[in-house]
Amino acid sequence: MRKIAQALQRPVRALNTLLLLAVMAGSAAYIAPSFFGYERYIITGGSMSGTIEKGSIVFEKQVRVGELEVGDVITYLPPTDSGVTTLVTHRITSIKSDENGVPVYRTKGDANADVDPWKFSLLADTQPVVAYDVPLLGYAFIFLADPGNRMLVIGVPAAGIALMALRDLVKALRRHDGRPTNPVHPLPVHPESEKQRRLPA
Repeated sequence: MRKIAQALQRPVRALNTLLLLAVMAGSAAYIAPSFFGYERYIITGGSMSGTIEKGSIVFEKQVRVGELEVGDVITYLPPTDSGVTTLVTHRITSIKSDENGVPVYRTKGDANADVDPWKFSLLADTQPVVAYDVPLLGYAFIFLADPGNRMLVIGVPAAGIALMALRDLVKALRRHDGRPTNPVHPLPVHPESEKQRRLPA
């Protein structure tokens, strides 16, 4: 059993390290684009399937509203009377102006048969537009959003590495236990000196 444990030690440690590195790399890939002005959203529905699949992460760049064009894919919150309370990532199908000259937009999911049943205007000066997407990566972040899952993926490997390091430290201390750090060796005694010490007073 001891030999089996020793044989498994290195693969287990390597697996724990790889898991931690994978989580760190994924987190860095998710966070880094924000430093370059990108916003990110996880696609949780299938209305854009065929173009952007469910479980993808989309990275979006802010664009001035006046520069939006038909064909752009945007993420926005539909009007309150639409009954939709979550963000939607759909493609612009038409841009028309109302009687006051304010642009009015219609959108559609690429996988949907019909355009969205609402019209809307954008009040902000800029609007996030999809620049690129990464398929499937969103599932990992959906999974990690749960505290229990996060503890399982991050906490368990970290605890395993910490325990292995503690065990190695204990072994090292045991090897040196009882050994003087600066051993003292007796000086050799010259035979003549020994004779002199034995002469009667």
